[in-house]
Amino acid sequence: MGIGGGKPCNNELTAQKSEQQSDMNFISDNQAGAHPAVLAAISDAAAGLAEGYGEDALTAAAESAVRDVFETDCAVFFVTTGTAANALAMSALCPPWGAIYCHEGAHIQNDENTAVELYTGGARMVGIAGEGGKPDVALMRSHMEIATVHGVHNAKPGAISLSNVTESGTVYRPEEIARYRQLADEFHLNLHMDGARFANAVVASGVSPADVTWRAGVDCLSFGLTKNGGIATEAVVMFNPALAEDFAYRRKRAGHLWSKQRFLAAQWLALLENDLWLDNARHANAMAGQLAAGFAAHDAIRLPWSVDANELFPVIPEALRGQLREAGLVFYDWPQEANMTRFVTHFGTDPAEIARALEAIAASQ
Repeated sequence: MGIGGGKPCNNELTAQKSEQQSDMNFISDNQAGAHPAVLAAISDAAAGLAEGYGEDALTAAAESAVRDVFETDCAVFFVTTGTAANALAMSALCPPWGAIYCHEGAHIQNDENTAVELYTGGARMVGIAGEGGKPDVALMRSHMEIATVHGVHNAKPGAISLSNVTESGTVYRPEEIARYRQLADEFHLNLHMDGARFANAVVASGVSPADVTWRAGVDCLSFGLTKNGGIATEAVVMFNPALAEDFAYRRKRAGHLWSKQRFLAAQWLALLENDLWLDNARHANAMAGQLAAGFAAHDAIRLPWSVDANELFPVIPEALRGQLREAGLVFYDWPQEANMTRFVTHFGTDPAEIARALEAIAASQ
């Protein structure tokens, strides 16, 4: 089981499956529905005919909207899953004989099977320890130095990947990202960001999307809005033009060029319009903050990391976990340490659910 990024084992999933329709379900933002604006946009896009394979007007408009978000002329490639975005991105950033350095609990290493290895043609994932889901820069440098000394006998350092939000629920600040950029420059590497919860990270950081990506030195972003009100709303955003060359061929070869791509583009336009994507994330983060306050006020419950976005990982004694589940709360037991759990809020989390959850937390003993 990967540290921080793993899923509960099958028996836990089976035990919880019947409870996942609970109105206090904090399993995952993947379980949330689609925002009404997204559904309306898809319905509107169904009218009439449009060119296929991304040659339609909606796709052009959506790509332009993403560029506006980042205030730069980036290359935008829509795909349908976060795993596809990450694996395709890494195929452009790292050669088959290369090593991709990430946190040891990173989703890209622990929860995407061997998709990255497949799409890159064999590149190696190297997990690096670090507090709060952030790989230690000095330790990462040490790994790279050793690999360089051994020359062709080791995988050549090829890329760095950071998750923002991290798998510990923390968020990177621009100055933190810049330190990885400096390391990447020392070894002539590309810097990738896994932004499955990028909207939540942007809201939490209080800076612009550009400030936590290309202005801080990120070459490529896997930009996800599926967890934030979309249905299949993922994109690879290339800030380095050289990396975008021939990427359209990579996407097609991998089977991720949709014939009716306007239905992907419609989702992006709906969520980016009037900053709905940020409003959704702001709500999710606020709901998580309220939960965090309730856990922090309980003498027997510990929050190991700051709650920056919409994920929190309270360490709850077994007896209390049972009481919370009896009260109707649904959440994961998390494998990183004994008694750790994971709670996730989303754009549709009802404040009334949070109020009931807080009552149950306060009553547990």
